[in-house]
Amino acid sequence: MKNIFKNSLLLIAFSLVFTSCKNQAGVKKETIKATAHKNVLFIAVDDLKPILGAYGSKVVKTPNIDKLATNGFVMKNNHCQQAVCGPSRASILSGKRPDYTKIWDLKTKIRSKNPDILTIPQYYKEHGYESAPVGKIFDFRSVDKQHDSISWNYNYLGIKHKMKEYVTSTEHVSYEVLQNPDSTTADGKVASRSIKLLRKFAKEKKPFFLGTGFHKPHLPFVVPQKYWDMYPIETISLPEYRKDPEGAPRYATQPSWELRGGYADFPKDYSVPISEEKQKKLIQGYYASVSFVDAQIGLVIDELDRLGLRENTVIVLWGDHGWHLGDHNMYCKHTNYEQSTRSPLIISAGKNRIGESNSPTEFVDIFPTLLDLTGLKNPGNLDGVSLVPLMESKVDHVKDFAVSQFPRESDKMGYTFRNDTYRYTVWMKDNWRSDKPYKESLLDADELYDYDKDPQETKNLVNEVAYKSIKADLKAKAIAYFKSQETK
Repeated sequence: MKNIFKNSLLLIAFSLVFTSCKNQAGVKKETIKATAHKNVLFIAVDDLKPILGAYGSKVVKTPNIDKLATNGFVMKNNHCQQAVCGPSRASILSGKRPDYTKIWDLKTKIRSKNPDILTIPQYYKEHGYESAPVGKIFDFRSVDKQHDSISWNYNYLGIKHKMKEYVTSTEHVSYEVLQNPDSTTADGKVASRSIKLLRKFAKEKKPFFLGTGFHKPHLPFVVPQKYWDMYPIETISLPEYRKDPEGAPRYATQPSWELRGGYADFPKDYSVPISEEKQKKLIQGYYASVSFVDAQIGLVIDELDRLGLRENTVIVLWGDHGWHLGDHNMYCKHTNYEQSTRSPLIISAGKNRIGESNSPTEFVDIFPTLLDLTGLKNPGNLDGVSLVPLMESKVDHVKDFAVSQFPRESDKMGYTFRNDTYRYTVWMKDNWRSDKPYKESLLDADELYDYDKDPQETKNLVNEVAYKSIKADLKAKAIAYFKSQETK
């Protein structure tokens, strides 16, 4: 407590000095007040689905994330904007949807389409924060070699997403058991370099926005032995339902492209099934990787506590999208189904903001929420809404549904709308996008799932008589959403 009190006094004193200096430079007072007190620790976890204790998992061991959740607010029904790294991260970090960013793939540069787009770390940098990335925050393929240089004033990227830093074998395989300590791994280095930056910021008493990006549980599943040992292979079970949803369009699922196309230990021929033994090994590796990254996250948060910075820091932890673990006979992401779009979002921001919500939320909500929590002015052109009213129990919902999307074939885009109970998906053809006028003639197919009665998405209910009125209501809301996007 003495350290916390001492640091609080130092921060107040620094606030007064900082305000005085900046006012001489003509910066607005409300901006100075904001930059003088709340830090941001922005923790990104690649391919993390919500199989965490905080989300009800009884299998995967994540004590550090669960501890964070008990001191924060958990968004239980949160969804990404597109279930693949580049588009999802571009959307999260700009607060804009993929049809605005124009990032629907893994090769387009964010600023090639929107040179003046505003990012979260850039905005904090412009308001007096030390802004620094470690590891993977943006997808490396979407930005320049400095990880979007305009967003950072202290580039401590440190660890890039290179396969050679994970795999010790000569073959490009999907998993491997390591015999070396955590500290020698890429994510171990992300943790240690984040800790060094926290110490630097604490010593210099600078307000900071620290982006800490962990690579696991992204493929390949290469983590130390002790994490594999947590999940004996004989305890691993496959999902109960491993078929396409009955009545779904043929293109709505995917044949585990990422595994089959990128790893030598998987058949490239889609007609060749993946053996159950191999599937169990994948699930074991995913679980092990989640527990491994949980341990690295714990190191960073423990250091934040040790430095006396915790009470003055907003922590945001997110996984950029979900991940199929054998459901619908699929692995990886790249769909509009629940296991692909549903993503963890935990925000720790003070004792009066502890709890959870089943309200639909989405990653475009992070930007305005952070601004509310740190006292910065909203720039006014963000696609999301602040979640602070949820966190302060002022409302039980902030929106009717979360919107995700994913392209298919050469000309289709699927838009999926997830509310408390249902998911309604429309597949549009002829390269239609939501910034264009909606045309019924361009609707190629639609899907409807009821998560109260059919959480495994076994059947597309869109043509069921019992769901006629539900479909009509959701379709009307989808069209209203599309019309709202035309003017943006």
